[in-house]
Amino acid sequence: MSDKRSSIDEAVASLESGMTIGIGGWGSRRKPMALVRAILRSDLTDLTVVAFGGADIGLLAAAGKLRKAIYGFVSLDSIPLDPLFTRARESGTIDVEEYDEGMYVAGLRAAGARLDFLPIRAGLGSDVLPANPHLRTVASPYSDAEYVAMPALNLDVALVHMNRADEKGNAQFLGPDPYFDDLLAMAAQRTIVSTEKIVPSSQLLDEASFHTLLFSRMYVSTVVEAPRGAHFTTCEPDYGRDEVFQKHYATSAKDPQAWTRFEETFLKTDEAGYHAAVAEFHASQGES
Repeated sequence: MSDKRSSIDEAVASLESGMTIGIGGWGSRRKPMALVRAILRSDLTDLTVVAFGGADIGLLAAAGKLRKAIYGFVSLDSIPLDPLFTRARESGTIDVEEYDEGMYVAGLRAAGARLDFLPIRAGLGSDVLPANPHLRTVASPYSDAEYVAMPALNLDVALVHMNRADEKGNAQFLGPDPYFDDLLAMAAQRTIVSTEKIVPSSQLLDEASFHTLLFSRMYVSTVVEAPRGAHFTTCEPDYGRDEVFQKHYATSAKDPQAWTRFEETFLKTDEAGYHAAVAEFHASQGES
């Protein structure tokens, strides 16, 4: 299949309730928010999300889409805590597995290598082990060392947002960090890439060098063109984080009535309606 292009809603329609879904990005940076918003509009439920989380986990938890979150952290970066996730975590409405960041990455690497686990020192002597009683330790066959046996974080699907991609699924980042999106793609049975712009393969190196081609088409099943599809998170260098809107999101999330208005205005609409509502919001704040 050489042409893997799809619409946002068609891509999300291929998902099923109960899946384990990896979501790329990092906190409030280059998150596949257009795909997350499409999931909010869908009838998907009982999902397990694996992520260095941000508003993606908060929104899905608040909408009742999540059964479980597996993460190294959940943060909005410039705002330390996501209020929707905090509420879900404190109320126990979702199950969680909280890992050291190194353990989380090791779990993705194990899944990508099709291993049951990888040994890692991180977690030893910490509260990570009692907080996750399913974890085991393993003795080195070469010394008297003991390691945490970090289980593979196997994914049904990975959702990532990239700066550029071609119609075949070759995916490119142009910002300062790949955010482990390549590990998510390798850990998943299939990957859905949303991108700021689909370009011909011959143009993938026009804006940057070869090392920015993060992963190849062999990992990708679907490509969605979604301009500003990471909003309100960053997608450097195409755009930065929409700090004004992120603050509006976080403030609204703390008040039930304000959150109802936020949902009605920004989330109960399609992607074009979302961006139109965001533009109207900024106009109301006196911004051009």
